[in-house]
Amino acid sequence: MCIYTYMPPRPDQSVITAIATECACLNVRRTARAVTQLYDRTFAPIGLRATQVTLLVALERAGPVPFARLADALGMDRTTLTRNLAPLQRRGLVSLRPGPDRRVRLAALTDKGRTGLTAAIPLWEEAQRRIAGELGPGRWDAIRRDLHHVAELAGELPAGGTSR
Repeated sequence: MCIYTYMPPRPDQSVITAIATECACLNVRRTARAVTQLYDRTFAPIGLRATQVTLLVALERAGPVPFARLADALGMDRTTLTRNLAPLQRRGLVSLRPGPDRRVRLAALTDKGRTGLTAAIPLWEEAQRRIAGELGPGRWDAIRRDLHHVAELAGELPAGGTSR
């Protein structure tokens, strides 16, 4: 009795190599993970993560803001935003309260959150210097503009618009 086992053809190895080395998604995500890890290590002494500092900054800039608008401004879905705000709310850094009507919830930075954000600023400056300073004058600005353009090409930002 002969048993045949189907073996799918191997993908073109030159394409596999191109994906492994040139893929925009792979390269941006790998870089984002590395940069996030640097900022997480930098913020560790104050018990915050880079994503949490980003939320505190957004709330400081916006003031009390409808939850949906905050999610949109950060480019997050509401479920992810809820998950990311929960630990900040438990620590008393962020408050969530009803808005002007029952369908709206407002997110706001608390006084304790503002204190945490103030403590994060010199740490952020340290991490930012490590990245932007090492790249040299003007290079970080050019990279930032290029990343913004990549987001536009991916359809996440309006052409010529401001970053979320």
